[in-house]
Amino acid sequence: IKVYIRNTWDWLNVELNKGDVDYIQRRCQHRHECAPVLRRRGKQWFLDFAFEEQVKLIDEPLETRKIVAVDLGINNACTCSVMTAEGAILDRKFLSLSREQDSLQHALNRIKKAQQHHNYKTPRLWARAKGINADIAVKTAQFIIDTAILWDANVIVFEHLDVRGKKRGSKKQKLHHWRAMYVQAMVEGKAHRLGMRISRVCTWGTSRLAYDGSGSVERGIDGNYSVCRFQSGKIYNCDLSASYNIGARYFVREILKSLSETARLGIEAKVPQCAKRITCTLSTLISLNAALAA
Repeated sequence: IKVYIRNTWDWLNVELNKGDVDYIQRRCQHRHECAPVLRRRGKQWFLDFAFEEQVKLIDEPLETRKIVAVDLGINNACTCSVMTAEGAILDRKFLSLSREQDSLQHALNRIKKAQQHHNYKTPRLWARAKGINADIAVKTAQFIIDTAILWDANVIVFEHLDVRGKKRGSKKQKLHHWRAMYVQAMVEGKAHRLGMRISRVCTWGTSRLAYDGSGSVERGIDGNYSVCRFQSGKIYNCDLSASYNIGARYFVREILKSLSETARLGIEAKVPQCAKRITCTLSTLISLNAALAA
């Protein structure tokens, strides 16, 4: 490789590890090799090898399509629901990562205590906190992919999150370290390699609206924001209800896109919630399927 060293550009011979070369030849021999990139991580330099491959994404009919609706949370890492176009829930999976969250909070508390003693330059403490946070993101992405592979899903549905801007409130530190976009990017790369598609829906009201269509929910029951109370009095997991709504909004959008203009207007007249996508819940999807069957 040619690098700038000793005040000039000069060529250096780089010796590669035999294990790395064998791994590349075994796993990447059918892929197009790109130019390697020299990157610095910490105080060390690494040579990254990138490869490209052509993958055809699966086009499954809407009637037989299975999706994994994912709700990325702050308290819990993620909640996954496997759904069909009829609104049937095939499986529900939760990932909490409580040990990693406790380690991250402990690392942040050490940084906070150091800053209280006017020690603002703490690179080792920050490196530990960022490493734990990255580990949480990697485990969350792998959990989502494993769930999709287990049920042979065709689409993974996320919320269209916008985490830009200044964070406010009591949970602003958790929001600042919340790597939801990084998780979605990792899942997108892994899913495309497997032929799966990625879709995103509007995030408004997914956690605020009950999946059964009863209206807004009440959160923070006895100080626990992981559960909520519906207007009917039912106690339910808030993240699970949100994942139902995320999957339902995807199917409602895809079903309405497949209809003609006249049929779509007739369906929206029978099911008014379909006209306003931000109020779609799981009950809206069930009502839509009933209207189509009629």
